[in-house]
Amino acid sequence: MNDEIVDEVRAIRDTHAAKFGYDPRAIYEDLKKSEAEHIAAGHPFVPPPSVPPVPNSSLQRTRFARR
Repeated sequence: MNDEIVDEVRAIRDTHAAKFGYDPRAIYEDLKKSEAEHIAAGHPFVPPPSVPPVPNSSLQRTRFARR
C-alpha cells in the first residue's frame, strides 16, 4: 500500500540527508541549528517528555506482556 504523504515525507527526508552525505551527525547538527533558529524567532517549542507516560488501562499494560 502506497501513501502519497508518506512518500512525500520520505523524499524530503532523503533530499535533506543527501545534502549532508547521509552523515547522521551532520544531519543532527543541521536539525538542531534549525530548531535553535526557530526558537530564537519566537516559535513555540515543546520539549519531549523526560519520562514515558504511564499506561492508563489494563490493555496497554498487558499488551506486550506475552511476547
